[in-house]
Amino acid sequence: MKPKITSPIAWKQAELLMQPAMIRVLDNIRKQLEDSPWTGTYHNVEVPIPGYQLILEHQGEQKSVDIWELCYRICFVNYPPAHTPMQSQEVVIDTSLIEDDTGDVDWNRLDAKASQLIQEIFANLGN
Repeated sequence: MKPKITSPIAWKQAELLMQPAMIRVLDNIRKQLEDSPWTGTYHNVEVPIPGYQLILEHQGEQKSVDIWELCYRICFVNYPPAHTPMQSQEVVIDTSLIEDDTGDVDWNRLDAKASQLIQEIFANLGN
């Protein structure tokens, strides 16, 4: 799903959070893969929306994970994991990931949210 951001302030907040979210997602995936029987490879995807896919493989089974989708689930409140890619839905920024006093990314909260999400994904893969 394409997130729909409705205000200039929310747009700035999304810009602030997306790259750090991507960094934490990729780092947490790396950590999970170190202790997992699954192997992972990244692929650029052009259709239906340009992005990145993580292909996880184990004993002939293959699962695909949309990296942008994971970032959206971190940056936005209650972002729905199941969707139709071309749909657009208004999103709400998770402002708890932004420090009140400085306006900077709260890396500890961001990392905790990313870590929890990636752990859930790997837990649901099975072994």
